Amino acid sequence: MKMVLASGNQKKLVELEALLAPLGFELVTQSELGVPEAEETGLTFVENALIKARNAAAHTGLPAISDDSGLEVDALQGAPGIYSARFSGVGATDARNNALLVEQLQALPGVPLTARYHAVIAVMRHANDPVPLIAHGAWEGEILLTPQGDGGFGYDPHFFDPLRHCTAAQMPAEEKNRISHRALALDSLLQQLKNLREKI
Repeated sequence: MKMVLASGNQKKLVELEALLAPLGFELVTQSELGVPEAEETGLTFVENALIKARNAAAHTGLPAISDDSGLEVDALQGAPGIYSARFSGVGATDARNNALLVEQLQALPGVPLTARYHAVIAVMRHANDPVPLIAHGAWEGEILLTPQGDGGFGYDPHFFDPLRHCTAAQMPAEEKNRISHRALALDSLLQQLKNLREKI
């Protein structure tokens, strides 16, 4: 059963392929099929994940899977949120996004630095699917103003897991992939897909 990944990200493809192959799904990226990027006009992770999945399904006629993820910081009223990847504006980079995050928090001395990563994964059987599968995972933590660790990506050097006493950037990749927001969302999705497999 072929399914299109609403992304051109090869790392995501490899990760999802390994998880979905035992269920009989073959993944192909939307870029391989010439699908244009969807404009992410949603105001939530769920909306943007659905927009991307619907776009891929509409252009290919195949079931589609997509994800949307980001960092929510309580002291910043949920920012950077859905804008996590482009927090610092046009041409945003991890370094610029992290610098802006620290700058905004330093302007609020004494505030709690609680935060969480979110990941939402959506699966649509077709572009007009009225009951898409939606899976959510969250990873609770705190923001460190001084980065620690050189692994991971995005906000990982500033995202501290108080249960494991290290940042996401200091964790072995195997551990991060087991306990992260995306891992939790994927676990939830796999359970739903097992139930849906015969209907796709």
